[in-house]
Amino acid sequence: MSGTTLGTLAAAATALALGLLPLGGAWLPRVGPHPERAALADAGWALGPGRWEMLRALIVLGGVAVASVAGLAPATGIALGLAPSIVVRARAQAARDRARGSVAKLLLNAHALLRSGVALPEALRRAAAGCEDRLARRPFELALERFDLGDALDVAITHAAATAADRRLADTFHTLALGVTERLPIERAASLLEAMAERAVHDERLDAEVRARTAGVRVQTYLLAAIVPCLGLYLVATMPGLGATLSTTLGRTVLIPLAAVLEVGGIVVSRRIVRGATR
Repeated sequence: MSGTTLGTLAAAATALALGLLPLGGAWLPRVGPHPERAALADAGWALGPGRWEMLRALIVLGGVAVASVAGLAPATGIALGLAPSIVVRARAQAARDRARGSVAKLLLNAHALLRSGVALPEALRRAAAGCEDRLARRPFELALERFDLGDALDVAITHAAATAADRRLADTFHTLALGVTERLPIERAASLLEAMAERAVHDERLDAEVRARTAGVRVQTYLLAAIVPCLGLYLVATMPGLGATLSTTLGRTVLIPLAAVLEVGGIVVSRRIVRGATR
């Protein structure tokens, strides 16, 4: 490329930059929330997303170092950067599953307080204060906080429903907000809350039954996933030709990483199938 062409392109880039200068403030990059912010909060990570990414970077560096020593492709070590996300999402989902049972108990306590003559906001406040699960009481505390700041109770409950990660809990909040909007008398409001609590208890029992029926399948999946690498090690020890193949560049960069991906993918798919049945 000649000097004249380079000068022309530089002049054009300068003119374009000067023309877009007044719009520079509107084109500033906007960093959104961390994609795993909700999962980190539900899993109990209290050190912030910055330290979380530092932990991920340390894991990736350690994986790359181990992969280099073992003669594997650096991409194998980089793939370990997904491990923290898998762990935190699994812990967050387990915490949400535990919260479902606590939500049912919370609604039952609120129903009992409402039957005793306590107003609905105070009944929800006392029931939430007596709940030990932070994820179960968090939407109720959010709704009551907005109610204390001056929002109408149905508006506050609707806003809390939008923040609920569980679809069934969101439906429960929308039903409760609808009952508040209709200005139901305390007897009918108590009946509505009782029906919601019974539905939550039924869903929790159904989830427990599905988990119990699929427990054997999950154990078999983990056993099969463990058998495959053990069988591979046995074949490598008894068949030198296979060991030589896996020690080549093709084995280290393609075959072994692909086998690991298939192992993890099979476990994830089986868990998602069970999870879909309980939603």
